[in-house]
Amino acid sequence: MAYLLDANVFIQAKNLQYGFDFCPAFWEWLTKTHGAGRLYSIRQVGDELTAGADELTSWAEAQGDGFFVPTDADVLAAAPAVSGWVVRQGFDPAAVSTFLQVADFWLVAAALAGRHTVVTHEVASPTLKRIKIPNVCVGLGVEFMNPYQMLRKEQARFVLGG
Repeated sequence: MAYLLDANVFIQAKNLQYGFDFCPAFWEWLTKTHGAGRLYSIRQVGDELTAGADELTSWAEAQGDGFFVPTDADVLAAAPAVSGWVVRQGFDPAAVSTFLQVADFWLVAAALAGRHTVVTHEVASPTLKRIKIPNVCVGLGVEFMNPYQMLRKEQARFVLGG
């Protein structure tokens, strides 16, 4: 089991709590935990992060293909279960169409295929107008958590040096 991180984890970290300029330890922890085989994301998330032109883009590009894993045969085999569940829930057709075209779909499929835990800032919502990752995870029995829960579970420590 590994953690699969949603794009919003990286983006919010950069913009708010763990800016590169004042909390480089967070980014080092991500790289170290990935190196230990416990944390990844997917290529589609990596594509979102490298579409910009900022520090996050540079960091994501430096991680290489091993961090942002490509879609493999197992993920492709899990994708129909994800799309089938989404279609059967009565979501607005526009919401279904959007979800099936974005990284969120592939993130859940990868988690389902590998029995991984999705890490996202999204929270479940009863709306039928937008499909949220936690709703799909609950429906498919995929574990999910927010980044703070992951950091606590992994006992991450960002301590000032002396």
